[in-house]
Amino acid sequence: MTAASVLRALDGPLAVEEIDLNPVGPGQVRVRLAAAGVCHSDLSLANGTLRQPLPAVLGHEGAGVVVETGEGVADIKPGDHVVLNWSPPCRACWHCEHGEPYLCLHADDARAVPFATAGGEPVYAGLGTGAFAAETVVGAHACIPVPADIPLAEAALLGCAVLTGVGAVTNAAKVRPGQTVAVIGLGGVGLAAVQGARIAGASAIIAVDPAPDKEALARSLGATHFVSPGEKLSKQIRGLTGGLGADHAIECVGRGDTIRAAWSATRRGGTATVVGLGSAQDPVTFNALEVAYFARSIVGCMYGSTDPAVDVPLLLEHYRAGRLNLAALVSDEVGLDGVGEAFSRMRAGRGARTLIRF
Repeated sequence: MTAASVLRALDGPLAVEEIDLNPVGPGQVRVRLAAAGVCHSDLSLANGTLRQPLPAVLGHEGAGVVVETGEGVADIKPGDHVVLNWSPPCRACWHCEHGEPYLCLHADDARAVPFATAGGEPVYAGLGTGAFAAETVVGAHACIPVPADIPLAEAALLGCAVLTGVGAVTNAAKVRPGQTVAVIGLGGVGLAAVQGARIAGASAIIAVDPAPDKEALARSLGATHFVSPGEKLSKQIRGLTGGLGADHAIECVGRGDTIRAAWSATRRGGTATVVGLGSAQDPVTFNALEVAYFARSIVGCMYGSTDPAVDVPLLLEHYRAGRLNLAALVSDEVGLDGVGEAFSRMRAGRGARTLIRF
C-alpha cells in the first residue's frame, strides 16, 4: 500500500487514498518519490483538455530513490537516485531512429495500462508516471539516473519544466548568441525558458505575463524586460527590438490567442515556438497574405525536443556551474494533500511551480 492523490472524475476533487501498486515486472522499477512538481499538463489532464483514463494518479514531474528492480534491469539498482521521464523513448521506432526520441511512437504505451488498484478497482498513472504518490512503478527506461549529491527536490523539476523550457530555446528554437527572445507565460516552463535564453546568449529577453509580481523573479533569472500581455503586445515588443520584433517568441501557455500573439510578436523571418499544450477546440487563425509576406516560421515543440538521457546531464552541468537556478522556480511547497490547492493557484495564474514534498 502507498498513499496517492487520486482523481476519480473530470474536474472532480483529488483525495489522498491508499493504493496497491502492481508488482514490479520485468523491465520495471519501483521508485520512492522525494518530490514532484505540479505541472499545467496535470491540470489539463484533470479537466479533460488532455485525455486521461480514470481513476488516475496524476503527476509526471518527479524524482526519487529506486527501491526495487524487476527482471532484466541491469543499469539501475536499488538506492539509485532518478528523475522520472514521462515520455520514455523506445529507441527502435522510426522517430527514435531518426533523431526524434521526443516523438517516440511508443512513449504513451504505459498510459493505457493500470499501474495500481484501489479497493480492487484499476487505477491509471497520469502520463504513465503517477508521481502524485509516495511510490510508483514505471519502466526502467523511464528513469534517468542523477548523482546522489543533487538535491532530489530540485532534480524533480528537470523531469518536465526545465527540460521543456530550456529545450524549447536550445533544441527547438535553436536560439543563437545575440538574438532577441520573447517568452510568453511565466509558469515553471516559461521561467525555465527565460534561463535557457540567457544561457544561449540572447541579447534581449522579454518576459510576458499578466502577473506583475513575477517581474522580479523573471529579471533575476535573466529577463531584460517585462511586459503585460494585451492588444498592443506586438507593438511593445517591436519597440524593445529596434522596431523589428523578436527573433524568437517562445509560447508557454497553450492558448490560441497567445500562440497568435507569439506569431505577431516576431520579426519578419522570425520564429514562434509553441510549447504550451492547448485544447483541440481552440483554433489559431492566420490570413493567406501574412504567412508568405512575413516569412515567419511557427514550430511545435514536444518535451523541449529533448532526449532526457542526453539533456539531463547537460542541464546538470549548467546547474553545477551556477548558470541554472532550479530552486528559484519553486514558489510553493505542499504535502500530497495540496494538489487541489496547487491547481487553484494555477487557474488564477499565481506563482511559478508548486512542489510536493514527500
